[in-house]
Amino acid sequence: MAATAKKQVDGNYPTVRVTKTVTVHPKSLHPHQIICLSNLDRQCPMLMHVVFFYKASFAYRDLSLDSVFNSLKSGLEETLSTWYPAAGRLSLNQGDGKLNLWCNNGGAVLVAAVTSAEIVELGDLSQYNEFFEYLAYKPAFQGNLSDMPLLVAQVTRFGCGGYSIGIGTSHSLFDGPATYDFLRAWASNSAILKEKSSPQLYKPVHERGSLLVSNRQGLTKLPESGSSATSAAAIDHLYQLIKQAMAGQTQTFGGSRNLPNMGNSNLVLRTFHLSGAMIESLKSKVFGDRRGSFSCSSFELVAAHLWKARTKALGARKGAMVCLQFAVDIRNKMVPPLPKGFSGNAFVLASVALTAEELENGSHEATVEKIKTAKNSICDEYVIAYNKALDGGAQGSLPPINELTLVSDWTRMPLHNIDFLHGDAAYVSPLLSPMPQVAYFMQNPNDLRGIDVRIGLPPQSLNAFSHYFLTNLQ
Repeated sequence: MAATAKKQVDGNYPTVRVTKTVTVHPKSLHPHQIICLSNLDRQCPMLMHVVFFYKASFAYRDLSLDSVFNSLKSGLEETLSTWYPAAGRLSLNQGDGKLNLWCNNGGAVLVAAVTSAEIVELGDLSQYNEFFEYLAYKPAFQGNLSDMPLLVAQVTRFGCGGYSIGIGTSHSLFDGPATYDFLRAWASNSAILKEKSSPQLYKPVHERGSLLVSNRQGLTKLPESGSSATSAAAIDHLYQLIKQAMAGQTQTFGGSRNLPNMGNSNLVLRTFHLSGAMIESLKSKVFGDRRGSFSCSSFELVAAHLWKARTKALGARKGAMVCLQFAVDIRNKMVPPLPKGFSGNAFVLASVALTAEELENGSHEATVEKIKTAKNSICDEYVIAYNKALDGGAQGSLPPINELTLVSDWTRMPLHNIDFLHGDAAYVSPLLSPMPQVAYFMQNPNDLRGIDVRIGLPPQSLNAFSHYFLTNLQ
């Protein structure tokens, strides 16, 4: 199919005009099949978008949009032959009402667009800009998940000769590491201004295997409910936070004593760049002469610092329970480990809970130790308990809660190194997500030892958070 349409852009930016829309099918069609999703896959079936920015380059100065589009289309056709679930659709099981993956070769959607805007006019690409939303294809949801593509992409040529590639994938399809491998495969198969190459990737394994609750029944005997060995702390803490909020025991936005009623538009997205030097400075201040004898990753220290700063900025009551939760990859935590190349969602949330007063008065070192303990608690039994808890109905996303700080670590996925065009991307920006309060830790293309922290905050708390978060880092 082909279409020409305009995306009217608010503000001072020119219109983004769509010139072509096509459905891309696998080069080699796969037999139709249903892949049963795990409960981890079913948490967020929405499309998650990122935009790659490639500034104008002499290498592709004379490269037309049609040429780039056709190369991406050809590469995607080849990639979908192996990563065939991305060409499928979600399907609702009429028996239990749960989502599964229907591999039907329905195809992904690829869009071409142009704008007279220049990339330099967008300013600091690490800072979220509403204009970025027009650089990604957003299919209209008509109420039937089976009609929604699981993979969409839009390549936009800028007036300066630069390009953006906005890509959306369903989180029910892949998690972050699997998406990273898929995009690397697609970029290498597209061969724009380079020889077609084969990145060192394992063949993707799409069956969910041991992550399906039904496949674990009887394999592992679980101790009695409530046992520390099998209790999923993240689920337990989440229920406690909800009960605390519903009981009116927390101080939430605007003086209200109920769960905050906030949509995405109420949060302001900001990126805070912590340079490698700033992180080293914080380590020196926290650990002093004991740095050599105290093992601590940059993630653990920055997560502790962020938790303390966000909790203080949002004004949690001193006696209130506050919680830090962060994603942990379970590929090697399970017994046996998940197969190399596993493409589904393979993460659970680890969790630390304290009172706001304990968090504020406690040292960074003590908080880091609790984070390490929570991370080390993730094991096969924890995964089973977490999965079973989700099977009991603890699915779906919640509105932002002051007392819950969520962190997702992308620092091991250098997305900017994926060369769809010639060389690295100038920046890769996540768009507004269904849970904008999540803090994303990302690599900065210009400072590989640093961390870019993208987080959604209420506007009235932004200055306070900036102050507390950047204190001790200058």
